[in-house]
Amino acid sequence: MAAPLAGQAGAALRDLALRSARRRGGAVQLTPRRWLNLQEYQSKKLMADHGVTVQRFFVADSANDALEAAQRLKAKEIVLKAQILAGGRGKGVFNSGLKGGVHLTKDPKIVEQLAKQMIGYNLSTKQTPKDGVTVKKVMVAEALNISRETYFAILMDRACNGPVMVGSPEGGVDIEEVAVTSPERIFKEEIDIFEGIKDHQALQMAKNLGFKGPLQQQAADQIKKLYNLFLKIDATQVEVNPFGETPEGQVVCFDAKINFDDNAEFRQKEIFAMDDKSENEPIENEAAKYDLKYIGLDGNIACFVNGAGLAMATCDIISLNGGKPANFLDLGGGVKEAQVYQAFKLLTADPKVEAILVNIFGGIVNCAIIANGITKACRELELKVPLVVRLEGTNVHEAQRILNESGLPITSANDLEDAAKKAVASVAKK
Repeated sequence: MAAPLAGQAGAALRDLALRSARRRGGAVQLTPRRWLNLQEYQSKKLMADHGVTVQRFFVADSANDALEAAQRLKAKEIVLKAQILAGGRGKGVFNSGLKGGVHLTKDPKIVEQLAKQMIGYNLSTKQTPKDGVTVKKVMVAEALNISRETYFAILMDRACNGPVMVGSPEGGVDIEEVAVTSPERIFKEEIDIFEGIKDHQALQMAKNLGFKGPLQQQAADQIKKLYNLFLKIDATQVEVNPFGETPEGQVVCFDAKINFDDNAEFRQKEIFAMDDKSENEPIENEAAKYDLKYIGLDGNIACFVNGAGLAMATCDIISLNGGKPANFLDLGGGVKEAQVYQAFKLLTADPKVEAILVNIFGGIVNCAIIANGITKACRELELKVPLVVRLEGTNVHEAQRILNESGLPITSANDLEDAAKKAVASVAKK
Protein backbone atom coordinates (compact mmCIF):
# COMPACT_ATOMS: atom_id res chain seq x y z
CA MET A 1 0.00 0.00 0.00
CA ALA A 2 1.98 2.39 -0.66
CA ALA A 3 5.57 2.50 -1.30
CA PRO A 4 5.19 6.15 -2.37
CA LEU A 5 3.63 6.77 1.04
CA ALA A 6 6.77 5.64 2.83
CA GLY A 7 8.67 8.40 1.11
CA GLN A 8 5.96 10.90 1.96
CA ALA A 9 5.89 9.81 5.56
CA GLY A 10 9.60 10.45 5.76
CA ALA A 11 9.63 13.85 4.10
CA ALA A 12 6.27 15.41 3.32
CA LEU A 13 4.44 14.34 6.44
CA ARG A 14 6.93 16.01 8.70
CA ASP A 15 6.75 19.28 6.84
CA LEU A 16 5.55 20.15 3.38
CA ALA A 17 7.20 23.52 3.60
CA LEU A 18 10.90 24.23 3.15
CA ARG A 19 13.49 22.23 4.98
CA SER A 20 16.35 24.27 6.32
CA ALA A 21 19.87 23.13 7.03
CA ARG A 22 21.27 24.44 10.27
CA ARG A 23 24.64 23.58 11.70
CA ARG A 24 24.69 22.60 15.34
CA GLY A 25 27.93 21.56 16.95
CA GLY A 26 29.73 20.91 13.68
CA ALA A 27 27.07 18.64 12.16
CA VAL A 28 24.44 19.58 9.62
CA GLN A 29 20.95 19.17 11.04
CA LEU A 30 17.96 19.15 8.68
CA THR A 31 15.16 20.99 10.38
CA PRO A 32 11.56 21.16 9.20
CA ARG A 33 10.77 24.73 8.31
CA ARG A 34 7.39 26.44 8.14
CA TRP A 35 7.20 30.00 6.94
CA LEU A 36 4.04 30.45 9.02
CA ASN A 37 5.00 29.66 12.60
CA LEU A 38 2.25 28.95 15.13
CA GLN A 39 2.83 28.07 18.74
CA GLU A 40 1.32 24.86 20.10
CA TYR A 41 -1.50 26.65 21.91
CA GLN A 42 -2.47 28.51 18.72
CA SER A 43 -2.74 25.28 16.73
CA LYS A 44 -4.78 23.63 19.47
CA LYS A 45 -7.13 26.59 19.65
CA LEU A 46 -7.72 26.35 15.90
CA MET A 47 -8.57 22.69 16.33
CA ALA A 48 -10.86 23.28 19.30
CA ASP A 49 -12.66 26.08 17.43
CA HIS A 50 -13.47 23.53 14.71
CA GLY A 51 -14.88 20.93 17.09
CA VAL A 52 -11.77 18.77 17.33
CA THR A 53 -11.24 17.29 20.80
CA VAL A 54 -8.08 18.53 22.52
CA GLN A 55 -7.04 18.77 26.16
CA ARG A 56 -8.56 21.66 28.10
CA PHE A 57 -5.96 24.39 28.46
CA PHE A 58 -5.23 28.00 29.25
CA VAL A 59 -2.31 30.22 28.24
CA ALA A 60 -0.40 32.34 30.76
CA ASP A 61 2.30 34.97 30.44
CA SER A 62 3.02 35.33 34.16
CA ALA A 63 3.44 32.97 37.11
CA ASN A 64 0.32 34.39 38.77
CA ASP A 65 -1.73 33.81 35.61
CA ALA A 66 -0.40 30.25 35.46
CA LEU A 67 -1.55 29.64 39.03
CA GLU A 68 -5.02 31.00 38.28
CA ALA A 69 -5.21 28.86 35.13
CA ALA A 70 -4.24 25.73 37.06
CA GLN A 71 -6.93 26.44 39.65
CA ARG A 72 -9.57 27.08 36.98
CA LEU A 73 -8.81 23.78 35.24
CA LYS A 74 -9.77 21.76 38.35
CA ALA A 75 -7.92 18.83 36.82
CA LYS A 76 -6.60 15.77 38.63
CA GLU A 77 -3.21 16.39 37.05
CA ILE A 78 -1.79 19.38 35.19
CA VAL A 79 0.82 19.59 32.44
CA LEU A 80 2.80 22.83 32.13
CA LYS A 81 4.46 23.39 28.75
CA ALA A 82 6.83 26.17 27.73
CA GLN A 83 5.69 27.70 24.44
CA ILE A 84 8.50 27.90 21.93
CA LEU A 85 8.61 26.73 18.31
CA ALA A 86 11.59 24.39 18.71
CA GLY A 87 11.18 20.70 19.48
CA GLY A 88 12.80 18.76 22.31
CA ARG A 89 11.27 20.94 25.03
CA GLY A 90 10.92 18.09 27.49
CA LYS A 91 14.69 17.55 27.60
CA GLY A 92 15.59 21.23 27.41
CA VAL A 93 17.29 23.33 30.08
CA PHE A 94 16.46 26.88 31.24
CA ASN A 95 19.09 29.44 32.12
CA SER A 96 17.19 29.75 35.40
CA GLY A 97 18.52 26.29 36.24
CA LEU A 98 15.21 24.50 35.70
CA LYS A 99 15.49 21.30 33.71
CA GLY A 100 12.73 20.44 31.24
CA GLY A 101 10.22 22.61 29.42
CA VAL A 102 7.35 20.20 30.13
CA HIS A 103 6.30 19.31 33.68
CA LEU A 104 3.51 17.30 35.29
CA THR A 105 2.06 18.10 38.71
CA LYS A 106 -1.14 17.76 40.73
CA ASP A 107 -0.53 20.93 42.74
CA PRO A 108 -1.46 24.34 41.23
CA LYS A 109 1.09 25.99 43.53
CA ILE A 110 3.84 23.94 41.93
CA VAL A 111 2.62 25.25 38.57
CA GLU A 112 3.23 28.79 39.84
CA GLN A 113 6.72 27.91 41.09
CA LEU A 114 7.65 26.25 37.80
CA ALA A 115 6.23 29.12 35.75
CA LYS A 116 8.45 31.55 37.68
CA GLN A 117 11.47 29.59 36.44
CA MET A 118 10.17 29.42 32.85
CA ILE A 119 8.63 32.75 31.85
CA GLY A 120 11.26 35.32 30.92
CA TYR A 121 14.07 32.76 30.85
CA ASN A 122 15.79 31.12 27.89
CA LEU A 123 15.08 27.48 27.12
CA SER A 124 17.80 25.57 25.26
CA THR A 125 16.95 22.40 23.35
CA LYS A 126 18.62 20.40 20.59
CA GLN A 127 16.80 22.57 18.04
CA THR A 128 17.39 26.07 19.47
CA PRO A 129 20.42 28.33 19.11
CA LYS A 130 23.12 27.81 21.73
CA ASP A 131 21.77 30.50 24.03
CA GLY A 132 18.23 29.16 23.76
CA VAL A 133 14.94 30.97 23.14
CA THR A 134 13.14 33.24 25.60
CA VAL A 135 9.88 31.76 26.88
CA LYS A 136 7.14 34.39 26.91
CA LYS A 137 4.13 32.16 27.47
CA VAL A 138 3.30 28.80 29.01
CA MET A 139 0.40 26.47 28.31
CA VAL A 140 -1.38 25.13 31.40
CA ALA A 141 -3.34 22.06 30.33
CA GLU A 142 -5.28 19.17 31.73
CA ALA A 143 -3.09 16.07 31.80
CA LEU A 144 -4.82 13.02 30.35
CA ASN A 145 -3.71 9.42 30.48
CA ILE A 146 -3.29 7.78 27.08
CA SER A 147 -4.26 4.13 26.88
CA ARG A 148 -3.39 3.80 23.18
CA GLU A 149 -1.65 6.00 20.60
CA THR A 150 -2.21 6.14 16.85
CA TYR A 151 -1.01 8.39 14.03
CA PHE A 152 -3.27 10.36 11.69
CA ALA A 153 -2.61 13.01 9.06
CA ILE A 154 -4.29 14.73 6.13
CA LEU A 155 -2.10 16.24 3.45
CA MET A 156 -2.22 17.54 -0.08
CA ASP A 157 -0.66 14.91 -2.34
CA ARG A 158 0.38 15.93 -5.85
CA ALA A 159 0.38 12.34 -7.01
CA CYS A 160 -3.31 12.12 -6.14
CA ASN A 161 -4.17 15.68 -7.17
CA GLY A 162 -5.87 16.31 -3.87
CA PRO A 163 -6.10 15.50 -0.16
CA VAL A 164 -5.04 12.16 1.25
CA MET A 165 -5.59 10.66 4.68
CA VAL A 166 -2.68 8.78 6.14
CA GLY A 167 -2.92 6.73 9.32
CA SER A 168 -1.17 4.10 11.38
CA PRO A 169 -2.04 2.24 14.58
CA GLU A 170 1.62 2.86 15.49
CA GLY A 171 1.38 6.33 17.02
CA GLY A 172 3.54 8.32 19.39
CA VAL A 173 6.69 7.41 17.44
CA ASP A 174 8.41 8.74 14.33
CA ILE A 175 6.21 7.84 11.36
CA GLU A 176 9.34 7.74 9.20
CA GLU A 177 10.56 4.78 11.23
CA VAL A 178 7.25 2.97 10.85
CA ALA A 179 7.33 3.57 7.10
CA VAL A 180 10.71 1.85 6.90
CA THR A 181 10.25 -1.02 9.37
CA SER A 182 6.52 -1.76 9.01
CA PRO A 183 5.12 -0.18 5.82
CA GLU A 184 2.11 -2.50 6.00
CA ARG A 185 1.08 -0.64 9.17
CA ILE A 186 0.52 2.59 7.26
CA PHE A 187 -2.83 3.15 5.59
CA LYS A 188 -3.70 5.65 2.89
CA GLU A 189 -7.08 6.88 1.67
CA GLU A 190 -7.56 9.43 -1.11
CA ILE A 191 -10.37 11.98 -0.76
CA ASP A 192 -12.25 13.51 -3.67
CA ILE A 193 -11.90 17.22 -2.92
CA PHE A 194 -15.16 17.98 -4.76
CA GLU A 195 -17.24 15.38 -2.91
CA GLY A 196 -15.45 15.59 0.44
CA ILE A 197 -14.79 12.86 2.95
CA LYS A 198 -17.39 10.07 3.03
CA ASP A 199 -18.67 8.47 6.23
CA HIS A 200 -17.43 5.05 5.15
CA GLN A 201 -13.95 6.45 4.50
CA ALA A 202 -13.70 7.95 7.97
CA LEU A 203 -15.01 4.73 9.55
CA GLN A 204 -12.59 2.59 7.58
CA MET A 205 -9.66 4.76 8.66
CA ALA A 206 -10.81 4.57 12.29
CA LYS A 207 -10.95 0.79 11.93
CA ASN A 208 -7.47 0.72 10.36
CA LEU A 209 -6.18 2.73 13.30
CA GLY A 210 -7.46 0.05 15.65
CA PHE A 211 -10.36 1.86 17.31
CA LYS A 212 -13.09 -0.55 18.46
CA GLY A 213 -16.68 -0.37 19.63
CA PRO A 214 -18.06 3.11 20.35
CA LEU A 215 -14.54 4.56 20.00
CA GLN A 216 -14.58 3.68 16.29
CA GLN A 217 -17.47 6.05 15.53
CA GLN A 218 -15.99 8.69 17.84
CA ALA A 219 -12.67 8.49 16.00
CA ALA A 220 -14.45 8.68 12.63
CA ASP A 221 -16.26 11.85 13.77
CA GLN A 222 -12.94 13.40 14.82
CA ILE A 223 -11.41 12.46 11.47
CA LYS A 224 -14.24 14.23 9.62
CA LYS A 225 -13.82 17.33 11.78
CA LEU A 226 -10.08 17.32 11.11
CA TYR A 227 -10.80 17.17 7.38
CA ASN A 228 -13.21 20.11 7.65
CA LEU A 229 -10.50 22.03 9.53
CA PHE A 230 -7.98 21.11 6.84
CA LEU A 231 -10.20 22.60 4.12
CA LYS A 232 -11.45 25.65 5.98
CA ILE A 233 -8.00 26.96 6.98
CA ASP A 234 -6.34 26.15 3.63
CA ALA A 235 -3.90 23.72 5.19
CA THR A 236 -1.41 21.68 3.22
CA GLN A 237 -1.03 19.29 6.15
CA VAL A 238 -2.67 18.50 9.47
CA GLU A 239 -0.69 15.89 11.36
CA VAL A 240 -1.87 14.48 14.71
CA ASN A 241 0.59 12.36 16.66
CA PRO A 242 -0.59 10.94 18.92
CA PHE A 243 -4.21 10.63 17.90
CA GLY A 244 -5.07 8.66 21.02
CA GLU A 245 -7.69 7.22 23.29
CA THR A 246 -7.98 7.62 27.04
CA PRO A 247 -8.93 4.99 29.67
CA GLU A 248 -12.19 6.92 30.09
CA GLY A 249 -13.13 6.19 26.47
CA GLN A 250 -12.38 9.51 24.81
CA VAL A 251 -10.61 10.07 21.47
CA VAL A 252 -8.26 13.05 21.77
CA CYS A 253 -5.84 14.89 19.48
CA PHE A 254 -2.92 15.20 21.88
CA ASP A 255 -0.39 16.92 19.65
CA ALA A 256 -0.63 18.39 16.18
CA LYS A 257 1.35 20.11 13.47
CA ILE A 258 -0.39 22.27 10.89
CA ASN A 259 1.09 23.59 7.66
CA PHE A 260 -0.63 26.31 5.65
CA ASP A 261 -0.76 27.23 1.98
CA ASP A 262 1.08 30.56 1.76
CA ASN A 263 -0.97 31.42 -1.34
CA ALA A 264 -4.10 31.53 0.82
CA GLU A 265 -2.84 34.37 3.03
CA PHE A 266 -5.27 36.81 1.37
CA ARG A 267 -8.25 34.88 2.74
CA GLN A 268 -6.69 33.57 5.98
CA LYS A 269 -5.65 36.94 7.37
CA GLU A 270 -6.55 36.10 10.98
CA ILE A 271 -4.42 32.96 10.94
CA PHE A 272 -1.45 34.60 9.23
CA ALA A 273 -1.67 37.50 11.69
CA MET A 274 -0.78 34.97 14.42
CA ASP A 275 2.55 34.24 12.75
CA ASP A 276 5.24 34.20 15.45
CA LYS A 277 8.46 35.65 14.05
CA SER A 278 10.00 36.37 17.45
CA GLU A 279 12.23 33.30 17.31
CA ASN A 280 13.55 34.01 13.81
CA GLU A 281 16.97 35.44 13.24
CA PRO A 282 16.72 39.21 12.47
CA ILE A 283 18.18 38.62 9.00
CA GLU A 284 15.41 36.09 8.26
CA ASN A 285 12.76 38.67 9.12
CA GLU A 286 14.56 41.26 6.99
CA ALA A 287 14.63 38.84 4.06
CA ALA A 288 10.91 38.13 4.47
CA LYS A 289 10.16 41.82 3.87
CA TYR A 290 11.29 41.27 0.26
CA ASP A 291 9.66 37.83 -0.14
CA LEU A 292 13.03 36.14 0.25
CA LYS A 293 13.68 33.09 2.40
CA TYR A 294 17.03 33.15 4.20
CA ILE A 295 18.62 30.47 6.36
CA GLY A 296 22.01 31.13 7.93
CA LEU A 297 24.64 28.40 8.23
CA ASP A 298 28.21 28.55 9.50
CA GLY A 299 30.27 28.25 6.30
CA ASN A 300 31.78 30.90 4.02
CA ILE A 301 30.13 30.36 0.59
CA ALA A 302 26.80 32.13 0.18
CA CYS A 303 24.16 30.33 -1.89
CA PHE A 304 21.72 32.40 -3.95
CA VAL A 305 19.12 30.16 -5.59
CA ASN A 306 15.49 29.86 -6.67
CA GLY A 307 13.62 26.98 -5.07
CA ALA A 308 14.05 25.04 -1.83
CA GLY A 309 15.09 21.80 -3.52
CA LEU A 310 17.74 23.58 -5.57
CA ALA A 311 18.93 25.33 -2.41
CA MET A 312 19.43 22.02 -0.62
CA ALA A 313 21.18 20.52 -3.64
CA THR A 314 23.47 23.56 -3.91
CA CYS A 315 24.43 23.32 -0.24
CA ASP A 316 25.09 19.60 -0.62
CA ILE A 317 27.28 19.90 -3.70
CA ILE A 318 29.34 22.68 -2.13
CA SER A 319 29.97 20.37 0.84
CA LEU A 320 30.81 17.44 -1.45
CA ASN A 321 33.44 19.58 -3.16
CA GLY A 322 35.10 20.48 0.12
CA GLY A 323 33.40 23.82 0.81
CA LYS A 324 31.00 25.03 3.47
CA PRO A 325 27.74 26.86 2.69
CA ALA A 326 27.30 30.12 4.61
CA ASN A 327 23.55 30.17 4.05
CA PHE A 328 20.93 29.64 1.47
CA LEU A 329 18.77 32.40 0.15
CA ASP A 330 15.73 31.36 -1.87
CA LEU A 331 14.33 33.86 -4.38
CA GLY A 332 11.20 31.90 -5.16
CA GLY A 333 9.35 32.34 -8.46
CA GLY A 334 8.12 35.84 -9.37
CA VAL A 335 11.45 37.56 -8.84
CA LYS A 336 12.19 41.20 -9.66
CA GLU A 337 15.46 43.10 -10.00
CA ALA A 338 14.90 44.86 -6.70
CA GLN A 339 14.75 41.50 -4.91
CA VAL A 340 18.05 40.45 -6.44
CA TYR A 341 19.63 43.66 -5.17
CA GLN A 342 18.25 43.13 -1.66
CA ALA A 343 19.40 39.52 -1.74
CA PHE A 344 22.98 40.57 -2.47
CA LYS A 345 22.73 43.22 0.24
CA LEU A 346 21.78 40.55 2.78
CA LEU A 347 24.46 38.12 1.62
CA THR A 348 27.28 40.64 1.69
CA ALA A 349 26.26 41.86 5.16
CA ASP A 350 27.44 38.53 6.58
CA PRO A 351 31.14 38.91 7.51
CA LYS A 352 31.65 35.15 7.13
CA VAL A 353 30.87 35.23 3.40
CA GLU A 354 34.02 34.90 1.28
CA ALA A 355 32.34 33.94 -2.00
CA ILE A 356 28.86 33.93 -3.53
CA LEU A 357 27.45 31.18 -5.72
CA VAL A 358 24.37 32.09 -7.77
CA ASN A 359 22.52 29.01 -9.01
CA ILE A 360 19.34 29.80 -10.95
CA PHE A 361 17.21 27.39 -12.93
CA GLY A 362 14.85 29.65 -14.85
CA GLY A 363 11.46 28.15 -15.47
CA ILE A 364 9.07 30.88 -14.41
CA VAL A 365 12.13 32.94 -13.48
CA ASN A 366 13.54 35.10 -16.27
CA CYS A 367 17.33 34.72 -16.21
CA ALA A 368 17.77 38.16 -17.81
CA ILE A 369 16.07 39.80 -14.82
CA ILE A 370 18.47 37.94 -12.54
CA ALA A 371 21.45 39.05 -14.62
CA ASN A 372 20.38 42.70 -14.55
CA GLY A 373 19.86 42.51 -10.82
CA ILE A 374 23.28 40.93 -10.33
CA THR A 375 25.14 43.58 -12.32
CA LYS A 376 23.29 46.40 -10.57
CA ALA A 377 24.04 44.92 -7.14
CA CYS A 378 27.70 44.33 -7.95
CA ARG A 379 28.17 47.96 -9.00
CA GLU A 380 26.15 49.68 -6.31
CA LEU A 381 27.36 47.48 -3.45
CA GLU A 382 30.93 47.38 -4.76
CA LEU A 383 31.11 43.64 -4.34
CA LYS A 384 34.44 42.59 -2.82
CA VAL A 385 34.13 38.78 -2.82
CA PRO A 386 34.35 36.32 -5.75
CA LEU A 387 31.06 35.73 -7.56
CA VAL A 388 30.28 32.51 -9.45
CA VAL A 389 27.10 32.43 -11.53
CA ARG A 390 25.32 29.46 -13.08
CA LEU A 391 22.17 30.29 -15.02
CA GLU A 392 19.98 27.90 -16.96
CA GLY A 393 16.54 28.18 -18.54
CA THR A 394 14.32 31.05 -19.68
CA ASN A 395 16.20 33.80 -21.55
CA VAL A 396 19.56 32.37 -20.50
CA HIS A 397 21.44 33.57 -23.61
CA GLU A 398 20.36 37.16 -23.03
CA ALA A 399 21.37 36.80 -19.39
CA GLN A 400 24.82 35.52 -20.34
CA ARG A 401 25.24 38.44 -22.74
CA ILE A 402 24.38 40.90 -19.95
CA LEU A 403 26.93 39.34 -17.62
CA ASN A 404 29.65 39.04 -20.28
CA GLU A 405 29.29 42.67 -21.39
CA SER A 406 29.11 44.06 -17.85
CA GLY A 407 32.87 44.26 -17.46
CA LEU A 408 32.48 42.90 -13.92
CA PRO A 409 34.67 40.11 -12.48
CA ILE A 410 31.94 37.48 -12.64
CA THR A 411 32.88 33.83 -13.11
CA SER A 412 30.39 31.89 -15.23
CA ALA A 413 29.78 28.16 -14.73
CA ASN A 414 28.42 25.53 -17.11
CA ASP A 415 26.50 23.49 -14.55
CA LEU A 416 26.05 23.07 -10.80
CA GLU A 417 29.09 20.83 -10.37
CA ASP A 418 31.27 23.32 -12.23
CA ALA A 419 29.83 26.20 -10.20
CA ALA A 420 30.49 24.49 -6.87
CA LYS A 421 34.09 23.65 -7.81
CA LYS A 422 34.78 27.23 -8.92
CA ALA A 423 33.20 28.70 -5.77
CA VAL A 424 35.24 26.41 -3.50
CA ALA A 425 38.41 27.14 -5.47
CA SER A 426 37.85 30.92 -5.22
CA VAL A 427 37.82 30.66 -1.43
CA ALA A 428 40.84 28.35 -1.34
CA LYS A 429 42.93 30.93 -3.26
CA LYS A 430 42.51 33.50 -0.50
